This record gives sequence, structure tokens and C-alpha cells, in this order.
Amino acid sequence: MKPALIILILTAINFAIAGNNERFINEEVVVDAGVKDVWAAWTTEEGIRSFFAPGCKLDFKANGDYEIHFNPAGQPGERGAEGTKILAIQPEKMLAFTWNNPPSIPGIRWQYTTVVLRFKALSDNQTRVSLYQSGWGEGAEWDQAFAYFSKAWKDFVLPHLQYRFKVGPIDWNNPPDISTAKTE
Repeated sequence: MKPALIILILTAINFAIAGNNERFINEEVVVDAGVKDVWAAWTTEEGIRSFFAPGCKLDFKANGDYEIHFNPAGQPGERGAEGTKILAIQPEKMLAFTWNNPPSIPGIRWQYTTVVLRFKALSDNQTRVSLYQSGWGEGAEWDQAFAYFSKAWKDFVLPHLQYRFKVGPIDWNNPPDISTAKTE
């Protein structure tokens, strides 16, 4: 390929990327535990119940179920992340899954975004977890869902993960107030 054509293609790609206004959620947290244990927290039923939610439905394989039930006793459609699936697995490195919108936003409840988690061992007993969620639509309901999950990941899920490894598994009958819980 001629250099001028390569430059033209690269310029077009850069222009397209620069003009892309795709929004996303990008959060990161350091957990005081080894990557194997942090991975297990996200990828086993026992682990999920220890920090994420009191219930789940997990079939840990590509295209398997990855449902997180914040309200396990609720009616179908009211339990939490239902119908969500695992997209890709790289053991102890990356987990990708679909994620739907909360029941409180019925117009887009059954539309899905994508969540990608990356795990990086910082030491034998510290792991960085990076969370990236994309695939947001446009409009008032999508804006509401984006605001909801921007807060949920940052102020609820990831702090619960840290709490789980500093203090212990979450007691869902008496959950801690993470905003005031001492985890230092």
C-alpha cells in the first residue's frame, strides 16, 4: 500500500474517532486481595453474593447466564440484572457481560449495554479492577440509566467489593452503609 493512501486512511480513522461522542462509564478501584480471590468474587455464585447482590443465576461460560438479583424474591423482570449473558472470559484478566437497565426505567428495561471488567495484580494482595460500560442510547430514559449506573458502579458495587475484602462478606439482611463504613 502506498504511504499516501495509508496516511489518508489513518486520517479518516482519526477523524471518525475524534467525532465519536459515544459515552461510557469508566471506573477503577484497588482491592486488598489477590487477583485470584477478586476474580472469584465476580465469577462464582458465592463470590457474587459476598459483595454484589443477595442472589444470582450464573452459568460461567461464554453465552452463559450472568444474572445479578438485587431483589431475588421479586417477580421476573423485577429482580435486577435479568437476561444478562457472559460475552467473553479471560481467566483472572477480563470478564465481559451484557447489562440491562433497571425496572424503574421500563421503556428501555430490556435493552442491554456491555460491561467489561479487567483485573490487574498490583501485588500478591492487591488487585486493580477496571470497569468499562458502553452501548448507551440517546434520549431521556438513556440519560436516566446512564446517571443511575454512573452512581451505582462508583458508589455501591465497587465500594462493596472493597468492603468485602477489608471487612468481610456483605450481610444482605443488614447491609452496611458504605458511605460511612470504615474500611481503612
